[in-house]
Amino acid sequence: MAKKQEAEKELAAKNAELQGADTKVVKDTEKIESEADSNLIDEIKSNTWSTPQGDFDWDLDEKAFGNYSDTERAQLEEQYAGTFNQINQGEIIEGIVVSINNKDVVLNIGFKSDGLVALSEFRDLPDLKVGDTVDVFVESQEDANGQLVLSRKRAKTQKSWEEINEALENDKIIDGFVKSRTKGGLIVDIKGVEAFLPGSQIDIKPIRDYDIYVGKTMEFKVVKINHEFKNVVVSHKVLIEDDLENQKSEIVAKLEKGQVLEGTVKNITDFGVFIDLGGVDGLLHITDISWGRIEHPKEVLALDQTINVVVLDFDDEKKRIALGLKQLSEHPWESLDKGLEIGSKVKGKIVTVADYGAFLEIIPGVEGLIHVSEMSWSQNLRSPQEFLKVGDEIEAVILTLDREERKMSLGIKQLTPDPWQNITERYPVGSKQSAVVKNMTNFGVFVELEDGIDGLIHISDLSWSKKVNHPNEFTKVGEKLEVVVLELDEENRKLSLGHKQLEENPWDTFETIFTEGSVHEGTVIKVGDKGDIVALQYGVEGFCPNKHSVKEDGSALKVDEVAEFKIIEFNKENKRLVISHSRIWEDAKAEARIEEFNARKKEAKTANAAVKKVKDSVEKATLGDLDVLAQLKEQMEDNEKKSK
Repeated sequence: MAKKQEAEKELAAKNAELQGADTKVVKDTEKIESEADSNLIDEIKSNTWSTPQGDFDWDLDEKAFGNYSDTERAQLEEQYAGTFNQINQGEIIEGIVVSINNKDVVLNIGFKSDGLVALSEFRDLPDLKVGDTVDVFVESQEDANGQLVLSRKRAKTQKSWEEINEALENDKIIDGFVKSRTKGGLIVDIKGVEAFLPGSQIDIKPIRDYDIYVGKTMEFKVVKINHEFKNVVVSHKVLIEDDLENQKSEIVAKLEKGQVLEGTVKNITDFGVFIDLGGVDGLLHITDISWGRIEHPKEVLALDQTINVVVLDFDDEKKRIALGLKQLSEHPWESLDKGLEIGSKVKGKIVTVADYGAFLEIIPGVEGLIHVSEMSWSQNLRSPQEFLKVGDEIEAVILTLDREERKMSLGIKQLTPDPWQNITERYPVGSKQSAVVKNMTNFGVFVELEDGIDGLIHISDLSWSKKVNHPNEFTKVGEKLEVVVLELDEENRKLSLGHKQLEENPWDTFETIFTEGSVHEGTVIKVGDKGDIVALQYGVEGFCPNKHSVKEDGSALKVDEVAEFKIIEFNKENKRLVISHSRIWEDAKAEARIEEFNARKKEAKTANAAVKKVKDSVEKATLGDLDVLAQLKEQMEDNEKKSK
């Protein structure tokens, strides 16, 4: 043992002398060291080993070699085991780059063997060199070839997931690289983990081109994680909103009504425009864009256009701001011709047509209403669309004018003479006129005698004989009718007309023909729920109730069936004729029964006279006579019963 220690000291001394020499010296040193070890071993063997006597003791070699005791061996084994790191599959540890070749990177993680990682997993570290420290994931301690399997990609992904979860829990800001565009948004790389950035979460204003963000590194906040599918949703908009919230408070605090600000058109809707005032949005309503009437804001403004607006109102709490554009210019009513007054004629363009009338724009921002009643002298009101349409350029007369309230009413019928002047001379009561049917209602027909002169023919004045349920049964729109002027109200512009008055009232004659009880032949033209309508002679129609339309065999009359009817009611004033078919055969049966009754009554009377005569002539009754009398009495009683 002492000799071995001396040899080791000698070797150490030689190594110290040769430190810093060239390669050849190093080789000589290794040779000397090898020779020293060989001499030492030979010396130990010659001094220690001996030729065994008898059986060979194998334990003697193990115990004697190196002269290590069991305690010393246990200590050495413990020290040797302490030189290796304890690693577990699935954990992330640090490794030192030992070497780099064309395919792999060799890493020392303090294990009994080095690990290999594909060089492609270090593409994000172009300056990687030997001695650098990197994190790796232990996929397997030993593969089929006994090789330690490591992965930097999985280590990087797992650490990224931990950072992403931490960012969500603690509401932290995280950096990401926008890789590409996808449907509805962008794909963001957050340290190896792909996240989705919806288009609505890119910015507070609508984004029309997503491609401008591809290739940029931006800050995000994690808003949602789906651990099952490993999906991450991020937002850049919330960061902007947080900044803008502070800006809004500052801007709103400085706002004043009437203040003029510069803004950019951010969004255009049907009801107005949203203006970006530099961190806070304001609404410019469509009615505050122009003094003139517009159908849509895009007629005046465009996206990204810079304009000046005035603050009309604002809400500190809700941070709502109402803006105006037209208020920056003078109201058009102020520039309206001072010489215009009631009765003046003006020209303009129709901008709106509604059910109640139309609006005529005289100058931009100044409009007057032409009510439908002021479009024509006719009392039969029609739709304004029949007279005017949007875009028509016409002339009108001012009927009312209020400059303070900025209201004006106009008329176009006043441009022509009033046709009701001298109406009594042209259409005296009782005169016959020709008219055109313009409209029909349930109660009558409106006709036009001339432009602006309308009259009403009541439904009861259409026909003397025919019962009219609705005017469309008698005439139609556009048809010409001869009429008689029945009544004229010039003050209220009402004209009552009649058509049946062109002929004499035939009901004076019908009264002598269709007397109650008379029988007439008729044809069933309509069968109703309550009765039948029957056409009689001279164009007269009669009503036959259901109970009076039953035939002798019990069946009911049918359409187009010809039969006889009896008049049971005649009303001249109401032109009502009630008839019955059943009365004819019912009355015939009744008459037959009366005749039979009268005949039997006469026969009984004759028999009674004969009996009385016999009684008077017989002075004494015999048994045989009594029998004859009894028989005669029975016969008389039978006759009396039959007659009853």
